[in-house]
Amino acid sequence: MKKHKTIYFLAILLASFSIACAQEKSSNAVPIFKDGEAQIVAAFENPSDWIRHDLWVETDFNTDGDTTMDRMHVSVTRPKQTDTEGLKLPIIYVSSPYFAGVAADTPNWNVKHELGETAEERAHPEVKRRGKRPIISNSHIRTWVPRGYIVVHSSSPGTGLSQGSPTVGGPNESLAPKAVIEWLTGKRKGYTSPDGKETVEAFWSTGKVGMTGTSYNGTLPLAAATTGVEGLEAIIPIAPNTSYYHYYRSNGLVRSPGGYLGEDIDVLYDFIHSGDEAKRPYNNKTVRDTEMKNGMDRITGDYNDFWAGRDYLLQMKPMKAALLMSHGFNDWNVMPEHSYRIYAQAKAQGIPSQIFYHQNGHGGPPPMKMRNRWFTRYLHGIENGVEKDARSWIVRENDDRDNPTSYEDYPNPAASNVTLFPGKGGTTIGLLGTSQNTNATPESFIDDYTIKGADHAQAEDSKNRLLYVTPALKEDIHISGTAKVTIRIASSKPAANLSVWLVSLPWNGESKAKITDNIITRGWADPQNHSSIRKGEPLVAKTFYDVTFDLMPDDQIIPKGQQIGLMIFSSDNEFTLHPRPGTELTLDLKGTTLTLPVVGGDSAFAKAVK
Repeated sequence: MKKHKTIYFLAILLASFSIACAQEKSSNAVPIFKDGEAQIVAAFENPSDWIRHDLWVETDFNTDGDTTMDRMHVSVTRPKQTDTEGLKLPIIYVSSPYFAGVAADTPNWNVKHELGETAEERAHPEVKRRGKRPIISNSHIRTWVPRGYIVVHSSSPGTGLSQGSPTVGGPNESLAPKAVIEWLTGKRKGYTSPDGKETVEAFWSTGKVGMTGTSYNGTLPLAAATTGVEGLEAIIPIAPNTSYYHYYRSNGLVRSPGGYLGEDIDVLYDFIHSGDEAKRPYNNKTVRDTEMKNGMDRITGDYNDFWAGRDYLLQMKPMKAALLMSHGFNDWNVMPEHSYRIYAQAKAQGIPSQIFYHQNGHGGPPPMKMRNRWFTRYLHGIENGVEKDARSWIVRENDDRDNPTSYEDYPNPAASNVTLFPGKGGTTIGLLGTSQNTNATPESFIDDYTIKGADHAQAEDSKNRLLYVTPALKEDIHISGTAKVTIRIASSKPAANLSVWLVSLPWNGESKAKITDNIITRGWADPQNHSSIRKGEPLVAKTFYDVTFDLMPDDQIIPKGQQIGLMIFSSDNEFTLHPRPGTELTLDLKGTTLTLPVVGGDSAFAKAVK
């Protein structure tokens, strides 16, 4: 009897231990949340336990000239528990045209020619694909899979193992990620091969999808969101290109992205076209050599329907995914206006929105805490109150990127416009103040593309630029928002570049970091487009025109002791075409203004310059 009791109690003990182990195992095999953030789960941490597989999702478009709908290559990485325990998890999805390599030696357009002339034709290299299978990024996998997400990657149309043609902002680049999301929500078929009939289902998906990425990879989440696709709950675009016109043009002016002088949309097409080599001749003929050649217009730089079709702001009406934007105020590649224009429209549409800005250049995600809370709220459905957080987060000068300052909104609601007027003496250093000099006579300067903007700003006197500065600041000035200029200008030739820099003087030095410190914001325009961005007209010699345009958005504290300088010149060595030096431009001071968004408005500015 005692023996049976002993066996009985041992059995109960063993069962209890097994249940406890099972409970412990189960608790480790589900997402864990603390303080509104998904935590790293030990059971999801080991890469050797992750399940990785590839598939192709069929789309509703055919852009490569064959008889079948294009299929997108998709790569999935998920915890083993999605198989062994039937665990369903939300998705972090990243799409890109870069996963299979790029044409590293793609030549840009020659910018050394007169305005309005046709540049010499450029060469078109072929992308040499790296290996049989595209190299898919691991950075998001390492970040999100241990926190209880499945990570999905896909290659854009005409890149890597995805079929179709790149269009650089065309409709298929929105419809491709839309199709992948529809597969993730069970509304579209996926296949085990690019041309087979064997299907595969996303049985492990909760149907909740978030997208993120940087630069082009940050553009594609927005592209997908503008389709209004069901299941795309949240996006975090980082330094996204939201309009290809705004990327390659400025107010009618042919203007390169910073660091890529002479690049244009057809150059980017060649750069990313890593898809099936047999399909490239058809793609080149229909997209690059027809649509792009007829639409991009490097002659006038005017806005047209080709560019309007590649502006995501105009496509936002169906969008409903919660939006967390991220950008750098000193990003002169994809400039900060790209994020702000989308953020402003998302707010107007009632979409949950936040914006994160830092003071550096291209790229740079929000802090992990912000991203984690965003996806935790909208993908896992954890009520962490993120929608009640501040709308605007800005990394203040010299602060750590992970320690942004929160504000009620961007631009700062306490900012209001201060109107400033240039005074005489701009070839040396004229005064920039709040009083207009009604007796000021016009001042002239000579275009010379060989002089860099930083050299213009540091010159004590110059015949090649005009510079107007405030008195030295007695207190800090906080600028928040978009500055605007009206330039009343006349040209000796029918066409001229017009460049404006807002700078902080005295100049701090020659290093890249120091130069960035001195540039407050910039802007460019074509005086020929003074009346319409869609239709420029040749300038009549010595006739004055009012050219009004925005500079890039900014939020910067200019420290006391500095002076704010408005610098006006013609060709910008790093951004514009390079016509022969010699064009004379004349500025009418009485018709020229700078509108500066200052926190505290006129009173704060007056106090700082008294």
